[in-house]
Amino acid sequence: MASLPSQSTHDDEALGEGQSPTVVHTKRFRVPEGRERAFMLLFVATMTAAAGNTALQSVLPAIGRSFELSDTLIAGAFALSALFWTLTPGLWARLSDTHGRKTMVLLGLGGFTLSMIGIGISVSVGLAGLIGSVTALVFIVISRSLYGIFGSATPTAAQAYIADRTNREERTEALSIQASAQGLGTVIGPALAPLFVLPFVGLAGPLYVFAAVGIVVWFIVRRYLPSGDVPRQSLSARTPTPGLWKDPRVLPFLVFGFLVTSTQAINISVLGFHVLDEVALPPLEAQSYVGIAMLAGAAATLMAQWGLIRMFRLEPRDLIRWGAVLALVGNLISAIAQDFYGVVLGYAVMSMGLGFARPGFMAGSSLALDARDQGAVAGLIVSVMGLCFLVPPVLGVALYEWAAPAPFVLNAFMAIASLALAFIWHPLAHAGEAVDPGETPTPPVP
Repeated sequence: MASLPSQSTHDDEALGEGQSPTVVHTKRFRVPEGRERAFMLLFVATMTAAAGNTALQSVLPAIGRSFELSDTLIAGAFALSALFWTLTPGLWARLSDTHGRKTMVLLGLGGFTLSMIGIGISVSVGLAGLIGSVTALVFIVISRSLYGIFGSATPTAAQAYIADRTNREERTEALSIQASAQGLGTVIGPALAPLFVLPFVGLAGPLYVFAAVGIVVWFIVRRYLPSGDVPRQSLSARTPTPGLWKDPRVLPFLVFGFLVTSTQAINISVLGFHVLDEVALPPLEAQSYVGIAMLAGAAATLMAQWGLIRMFRLEPRDLIRWGAVLALVGNLISAIAQDFYGVVLGYAVMSMGLGFARPGFMAGSSLALDARDQGAVAGLIVSVMGLCFLVPPVLGVALYEWAAPAPFVLNAFMAIASLALAFIWHPLAHAGEAVDPGETPTPPVP
């Protein structure tokens, strides 16, 4: 990749008046120090929420079986949160355009922290027998809904913040790194969750710990993240394109993103139950095995996003195709897995596929649009990811209770559909390609 300008206009804002931006020289391109710090803080904010969520996912099967509730009921309990996550990103995208990206990042972190505290308290009083299992589940759903409503503000604003401050050549790599925050979070969450399942807090321990981390990160971001305010433009220049979700430049990425991310959502929801059944141990004793499986998937994701994408300089269309292929292979392995090691291998291969696919459709949709629509398309992408966790996880767990291979067979069909679209739908087949000579490349916001 060629050397790029330092974009000092953004860093003058980030570093303060009268300060000159310090340029950090890297092998790939020159990165202004202020912008690098901002992107790092966005990475940490996203990683914190991802770690807390995967810690919750890793202990959720054990919580459900300790409450003696059905697996499908536990999976369905989070559908309301997923519905809110699907509906709210458009609002946060619009507010980030008018009130600044930083404000929305903080709002999302606050929602995550309050949600984890509420779920932790609900689990504690439920396991202590102070309230019934069903009542505890109701309070868990209510607490989780706080994250569904407000949590989507962070990834929406973070993607728009990065798109504002990168040009076409930088954006795929920058969004790949930001997407890898999710992967790193899924390493940290399951790895630490078993350490905090302690006698005095039990299965609620990981939730309290990540709530505390969320509080610390909120104050760090508030203090050190440079302003995410968008430039003061005329209203007509700032207003996003109406009906963007059906724009032919964007719709293919939303459809592909829904299909491939749904395979991940089903795998995540089924994984804990799949592991518990394969190792045939009590829920608390099996928790470390669930953590190992999630670690394997997260490591595969990071291998793709931190190593392979940069090593081979893959373009969005390549990421989309490889992501669909690996999602298909991983689910086929899971469908025929006969032991714990087969479960881990299938989940890891599927996770590597998502490590390619997610930055592929994120960057492809961003590069297809100009500067005024970056906040709106970020909101659409986050909405689609929320939609994937609305019905597919419940359907996946219900299919798993009926027949263990069934959810993975369903995933295989969705992966085949997404792979076909990656080759035959023009915007996907040519995602991230250089603009025509008569077009003007999308510059970073001045």
